[in-house]
Amino acid sequence: MSAVLSASDEHHPAGAPAGTPEAEFFIVMNQRSGAAEKDEVREAVEAELDKAGRRYRFVPVQPGEIQQACQVAARLAKEAGGVMVASGGDGTINAAAQAALAQDCPLGLIAQGTFNLFARELGLSLDAADATRSLLRARPEPVQVCLVNEHVFLVNASVGLYPKLLADREQVKQKLGRRRWIAMMAAFKSLMEWRLQLSLDAEMDGELARLRTANVFLCNNRVQLRRLGIQDFVVEQVGEGRMACVLLPAMAWWEKLRMLAAAAFGKLGEQRAIQSFPLRSITVGSRKARRLKVATDGEVQWMDLPVRFTVSPRPLRVMLPPANERLPPE
Repeated sequence: MSAVLSASDEHHPAGAPAGTPEAEFFIVMNQRSGAAEKDEVREAVEAELDKAGRRYRFVPVQPGEIQQACQVAARLAKEAGGVMVASGGDGTINAAAQAALAQDCPLGLIAQGTFNLFARELGLSLDAADATRSLLRARPEPVQVCLVNEHVFLVNASVGLYPKLLADREQVKQKLGRRRWIAMMAAFKSLMEWRLQLSLDAEMDGELARLRTANVFLCNNRVQLRRLGIQDFVVEQVGEGRMACVLLPAMAWWEKLRMLAAAAFGKLGEQRAIQSFPLRSITVGSRKARRLKVATDGEVQWMDLPVRFTVSPRPLRVMLPPANERLPPE
C-alpha cells in the first residue's frame, strides 16, 4: 500500500523527533464518512498543515481496511520518527490506538463522528481545523489505555447485555436507517427483552469470585462515568492505574425503566442494585460457554474464554497541546 506524499515533504529532513515541528504526520482518514463531509475535513486539515509548512502524508484506506491502513501508518511513523494521526470516529481512533501502541509511536487525533469520548476526555477540539492547529503545538504525553485479550479499548468494554444492545441496534439500523431515534428504540426493545443472567468465574485483582450478573461493564473514561453518575471515589481512580467496573444485576421490567431513568439523569451510581468499583484487572470465564460476545468501544466481536480485561502496562503516547489550550472535559 503506497502513501500519498504532500509537496511539503521535500523541504524538511526525515526522522525528526515526534515532539518537534519537523516531525512528519502520517494521516489515516476514515473512508466510511460521507464523501462531502470527508472532503471538507481533508481540505481543512491540508489547509492548516500547508499554512504551517508541516510535512505530512495521507495513508490510503481501502474500503473495510481501516485496521490495515492504521498498521501501515504506525509503521511508517515509527520508521521515520514521526507521528501517526487518526481522523475519524471512535472505530477509527480505536484501530489507530491499537497500531500506535504496538509500534510505540505517538498518536495525534482529529476526532470526528458522534461520541468522541476519548477526545473529549483529553480536552481536544472536535472541529477539524482547530484540532489540526492544536496538533501543531502538541507534544506526546502518556495516556492510560486498557486491554481485553490484548485488544485495546480506550473508552469501555463489556460482556453480557451491552454487546447484545449494540449488535441488535446495528441490525435495526441496517434495515431502517441510521437515525438516532431508531437506534434508541432498538436498544430499548433489546433491554426490555433481555432475561439472561451470566454465571461467571472471575478473578478481580487476584481475588476469586463467582459473579451472577446481566452485564460486566469496564470503563476507562471519566467523562462517560460522570455522565452516568458513577460515584466520585470510583471516577477519580480511573486513569491512575485503575479502570471502573460496573456490574448490572438481572432486573424486572420496572427496575429496568428505573435504571434507564437514573442513567439518563446521571444518577446510576445511586441505584443500590448497581455495583461499581475501581480495579486493575478482571478475568472472566464460564463453565457453560467457550466464547462470549465482547463489546469494545462500540464494536462487537466473539472472544474465546477466559476474557481478561486489564489496564495496559504501557501507556499510549498521545499528542496533546499545552494544558492551558485544552478544553474542559465534557
